[in-house]
Amino acid sequence: MNTAIIGRKIGMTRWFLDDGRNIPVTVISAGPCFVTQVKTNAKDGYSAVQLAYEDVKPRRSSMPVIGHDAKAGVAPKRVHSEIRLANDAEAEAFTLGQMIDASTFSNVKFVDVIGTSKGKGFAGVMKAYRFKGLCASHGTERKHRSPGSIGSHGTDRGHGAKIKKGKKMPGRLGNERVTTRSLDVISIDAEKNLLIVKGAVPGANSGYLTVRAAIRLYKPKARLQAKA
Repeated sequence: MNTAIIGRKIGMTRWFLDDGRNIPVTVISAGPCFVTQVKTNAKDGYSAVQLAYEDVKPRRSSMPVIGHDAKAGVAPKRVHSEIRLANDAEAEAFTLGQMIDASTFSNVKFVDVIGTSKGKGFAGVMKAYRFKGLCASHGTERKHRSPGSIGSHGTDRGHGAKIKKGKKMPGRLGNERVTTRSLDVISIDAEKNLLIVKGAVPGANSGYLTVRAAIRLYKPKARLQAKA
């Protein structure tokens, strides 16, 4: 079964190990979440479970959302997220209104954290892609942070330079869905629904996150898990 939960990023701090070393960790308020919909391949064409997180005042929600959550027997929720499952057998393990908290990760060693990165507005190529810029000599007039020539990235159609898709150019930076893979689970506080993972996760403090059991581990961690 695909273990997953919705939560909020509280912030980063330090975690001291038994040997005196300290590591950077992120504290996540994970759940509690409630199952508000179960989808099966026979009925919906695919298997999935919908989780809802964080109470919201009815006047700040909508009638369709209030009615949808009421079918599951829960109060209106602010955030809803769908978790894909492998088959209907996994979907049948969930029931409407079921509560999912941080304790579900008690046997999970590595997790993937999905969030929205910080938006940084319109950015040039030097900030966004670490371009070195043009020469700093006096012969370069007010073009030091320019990306330079882009004509060589055009298609060879004989009708001028049609720039190929994917060319790195100035544009919006951040505010994108980002997945950080294979983070170590350092500690779980089931009573307070706190999940502590090693390293940084996407987004700003208080941002919403989806935490799931790691799907594809990096090779060193895959070997470590195989030995366990």
